[in-house]
Amino acid sequence: MNEKIDNWDDLHLFLAVAREGGLSAAARTSQRSAATLGRRMLALERAMGRELFVRHDRGYELTAEGRKLLDDLTEIETRLIRLTTVPRERERPLVKVSAGTWTTLVLLDHLDAITGTPADIRLRFLSAENILDIPHREVVIGFRNRRPTEDSLAGRKLSRVEFAPYASKTTQERWIKVLADTPSARWLEKTIGNDAVCEVNAPRNSLDLALAGKGIALLPTFIGDRQATLQRTGNTIPELAHDQWIVTHQDDRHLPEVRRTIDRVCRVLEGHK
Repeated sequence: MNEKIDNWDDLHLFLAVAREGGLSAAARTSQRSAATLGRRMLALERAMGRELFVRHDRGYELTAEGRKLLDDLTEIETRLIRLTTVPRERERPLVKVSAGTWTTLVLLDHLDAITGTPADIRLRFLSAENILDIPHREVVIGFRNRRPTEDSLAGRKLSRVEFAPYASKTTQERWIKVLADTPSARWLEKTIGNDAVCEVNAPRNSLDLALAGKGIALLPTFIGDRQATLQRTGNTIPELAHDQWIVTHQDDRHLPEVRRTIDRVCRVLEGHK
């Protein structure tokens, strides 16, 4: 940013509007009125000589210039927080981890191995099938099914993930269908359509139903193979096999608490598969 901004508070308000996606939500977090925020954003655009938002009925959408400003300010904000935060003795740093249902299940089963004994980090798990934003710090560590392509991200490759059908010995011969936006759920939709004994919207429920002998569940092998009462009812499905990457921001990868968490998570996952 080469322009001179007379009022740095406008940049702080810009962050609120950009992150909330509109004036009403930003007004609640910034304690300013929506009308004030609208005037300040217009003044900021005029001072910078660029359009930062596309304004429509749904809210304020960032332009390419707006997204660049958000990225620049987020980086500056992160550095300022690190410079001005005084660590408290015995306070454990917080590390936010985002993973899908099945990886989260494994990590929670090995919580002590990740937090340390005694615990030297605090973990916040955000279990989500969608990808949360690492560059904008929604999470610190995330899992991806491909190598990260963004320059701001660093990744470490983990073991390959495979899927297969599983059921108990006393199960019904029909599938349990998962309604979710995941490759495995889309495969089920394409393969079995509406011919399912039950439909669930949470992948974990398909495991619970299979364990109860209610049907066939499509599970990652690192989950299904470790269920004593389940057995494979077919081969692995090649089109669902994928790599797994643990990903973090370049600026965070060398922080002691992040480094420890990544190393411990990798040991847990590599030892589990």
